[in-house]
Amino acid sequence: MAYQEPDFTIGIEEEYLLVDKDSLALAPAPDDFMARCVSELDGQASPEFLACQIEIGTKVCASTPAAREDLKRLRSCVARVASDYNLAPIAASCHPFSDWKDQTHTDRERYQVLKRDLAGVGYRMLISGMHVHVGIPAPNQRIDLVNQLTYFLPHLLAMSGSSPFWQGRDTGMNSYRLTVFDNLPRTGLPPQLASWGEYERSVETLIDTGVIEDSSKIWWDLRPSAKYPTIESRICDVSPSINGTLSLAALTQCLTRMLWRLARSNQRWRMYDNFLISENRWRAQRYGVSEGLIDFGAGQIIDFKTLLDEMIELIQEDAETLGALQDIENARDFITHGTASDRQRDVYNTSIKAGKPKDEALRDVVSWLTEAFHDGL
Repeated sequence: MAYQEPDFTIGIEEEYLLVDKDSLALAPAPDDFMARCVSELDGQASPEFLACQIEIGTKVCASTPAAREDLKRLRSCVARVASDYNLAPIAASCHPFSDWKDQTHTDRERYQVLKRDLAGVGYRMLISGMHVHVGIPAPNQRIDLVNQLTYFLPHLLAMSGSSPFWQGRDTGMNSYRLTVFDNLPRTGLPPQLASWGEYERSVETLIDTGVIEDSSKIWWDLRPSAKYPTIESRICDVSPSINGTLSLAALTQCLTRMLWRLARSNQRWRMYDNFLISENRWRAQRYGVSEGLIDFGAGQIIDFKTLLDEMIELIQEDAETLGALQDIENARDFITHGTASDRQRDVYNTSIKAGKPKDEALRDVVSWLTEAFHDGL
């Protein structure tokens, strides 16, 4: 297999929820709001499945510092336009107290088809995520890197969790979003595939039988993109602040280059069955960074600080080459200050200890999320 170095370009997609500034409950976006965002952002914004959501996507960027500047522009524009409608965006994968039964779906053909096909499973899709694209032009290389990068998906998930609450209750999860998303078909860890040809044949089987229209309906945690010559990580919750987003994106980009670097030296990351990786995925989903993950080589659970230290050391060379050193170093904040889920719980518990009723404490969490959205802008 030829291993000419790719550019490892990066692109980031984020989904935001829109809340009413007064009640802090979810609120549907007016058509005019969406049209203005799409126009002002030159098509880098689009509606999502629910009317209270908006999705943005950066341009193709050479580095995470470049992606940071584009993401700052995108977030700032969405917040500014939303404010004209007494709305505010939050970057959290679940709203702390709003009910999915009260939401309306975007009236577009694609979403009407999804609503029909997914039936009751699709009704409660009140979740938001972030996707990271890394440019890998060679198709077989994409498959090979997806196979190896799968090992690290639980690590990324553990740091990204931003969805502890669901309909006003603390779920005990760091990422409740995945418990909702995993009910959909064609989700979860990607299968280990031998080649691009095997992947195409599998997809074509579903297309030829009329099950899906194209590969965009394959929603694995990590996949070859349906539109671009990239691999697309979809495992992460969306991050309240831009620093969290860029750290997770930088880790994804640098881990991909590290695995390419191994292949260049006729080496590769050891492959483990999805049965084992799924156990780490569950631990990340449940505990975030607080209880560690299994190191299958060592045969024991390792605390997450040690795992992150090892990961940063492993990709140091790649971060230097890609200009991502500061962003990967910022990932240590997930250990120092906790995940976004931990911080939401801190806000809630502080309000409860101050004697506030539960409903008010939950609104305090949303208020914190609206402020965090602007951090670093």
